[in-house]
Order: sequence, then C-alpha cells, then structure tokens
Amino acid sequence: MQALLNAIATMDMPLDAQRVFHGRGGLYPGCEQWVLDAFPPVWVLTSFQPVTDGELATVHAALAARWQQLAPEQPLNWVFQCRFEGRSDTRLMAGSVPEPHVVTEDGARFRVHVLKGQNHGLFLDMAQGRRWVREHVASHPGLKVLNLFAYTCAFSVVARQAGASHVVNVDMSHGALAIGQQNHQLNGLAAGASFLAHDIFKSWGKVTRGGPYDLIILDPPSYQKGSFVASKDYARLMRRLPDLLAPGGHALLCLNAPELGLAFLQDQMQALAPQLAFVQRLSNPPVFADVSAERSLKVLVYKAPER
Repeated sequence: MQALLNAIATMDMPLDAQRVFHGRGGLYPGCEQWVLDAFPPVWVLTSFQPVTDGELATVHAALAARWQQLAPEQPLNWVFQCRFEGRSDTRLMAGSVPEPHVVTEDGARFRVHVLKGQNHGLFLDMAQGRRWVREHVASHPGLKVLNLFAYTCAFSVVARQAGASHVVNVDMSHGALAIGQQNHQLNGLAAGASFLAHDIFKSWGKVTRGGPYDLIILDPPSYQKGSFVASKDYARLMRRLPDLLAPGGHALLCLNAPELGLAFLQDQMQALAPQLAFVQRLSNPPVFADVSAERSLKVLVYKAPER
C-alpha cells in the first residue's frame, strides 16, 4: 500500500469534494484495491478487498500525521468502507461526520452521506462532465435540459446555475430525488427544475411531452438488477434521442462499465441514431487516470443536426 501512503503524505488540504488516490486505475501495482476520497471535512477510504486491522492502523497513522501538518487545530475525521463480494461494511474510524454533510464543487453545494450505502450522493469521477455542462449552458443560456437517471441531480444544479431555463430530472428513486431537491435549495435554486420519480422506460409519454430538449444527459448505472443493464438497455435510450432533441441540441452519454469499451457506445449510436454527430469524448479528472482508456469512465458528446 506504499503508493497510497505516499499520496497521503503529500496531499494538500482539500476544499472541494475530490478523489485523492485512485488505485482502481491500475497505475499503482499492489494498490488496486484502494481508493481515498475527500468529502471535507471527512476522508473516506474504500477497499475492494478485505483488509487487516494492521493495515487500517497504518493508514490511520499516515492520515493523522498529514492532518497534523495540514490542520493541527482541527480533528481528524475519517470513514472506512470495505466493498467485497457484493456487500459493503462502513465504519467511522476517527472523529465525526457532520449532519447534514454538505460539500462543494466549483462553487456548487451538495448533500452527501458517507456513512450509508455505496454511493455517497456525488459521483466524483463525473466532475469534468459537470464542468462541461456548466460551460455549455453558460454559452447557450436559456436551454431546456433533460437529466435522465438524475440521482441527486448534481447535473441539474450546475445547469441551472449556468442559466438553463428548466431542467427535467427523472429517476426511479424518490429518496435520491428528494436529496436532489435539497441540493437545489442549498444553492438558492427555488424554481426552474422538476423532479419525476418514474421508471424512464414506462414514462416516455411524460418525458416526450416536456420536449424537445436542447441538452439531454444520460448517466445510467452500468448494471442495476431490475432497472437497467447497459449492455441491453442503453440502446433503448439511444433510439429516443433524435425525437427528443431540439435542432442543434446536444446529448451527453455517460458509461462507467469497464467491460464495455468506447465502441459499444459509438457503434450503437451510429446504428440507432446516425443523424447525431459525434463531437468529443470528455477527459476524466487526472486523478482518475487508468491503464486503459477503454476501461475508464466514458463521457461522449453528440449533436443533433441544426435542421
């Protein structure tokens, strides 16, 4: 775990929520199981393999030493989560977690929950996607946006902050959308967004009636039993895009499935929505560097014809 300890020893004081160490990318042999995130004022260490108490003690000593250098007057707060064989175990290792726990990213505020569940309320690997949305909407103010698989609506928050006229957020989870509404309130966004707790595949009528849309964001889970399996269900989304997009509108397609490469998205888009032109693949945050670009998060931009 030496690469993880080195990252801890040299890390800066985090202000925004961010990843600090990404062993999952395969660039640090022997550290593939480790991930360290900052959700200020809390550190969250995740292991994808069982660990010993000795290993956790070593990490604690490293965090305590660095924290003494960075913020000697403040308590060290850190959480450990082990994810293995479909199960997760989360423990508070030191300090405390604020409630509510609110973090920032590029000036936006988001509620997170690091002591429960595997998803903490803000996907840190999607930071560049959110920045692209912010910049795109800011340069085209007044856009109408459809945010599919909205989760806690982070894309919606940045789109509204940048000047989107309205964002339609759709997700099956009432709980996630409730946090999404809180995120809008946290940022002073009292209007301009709607929240539909629906199964997308059973609600195309509602979604279509709200269109056409100038920007559609698709950020589905790669595999969620009973609701979405990317290998077979992504195509059902792609077929709908030409009818849902306004002339000249853009679609942001996201996929975090190591087993599905770039061609999975590009080949299906060419077959199912050939009128949409590929614009670019967004870079991932540098800390998420991976030995294989095919395995890493894929975020693609497409554009509909002007007329």
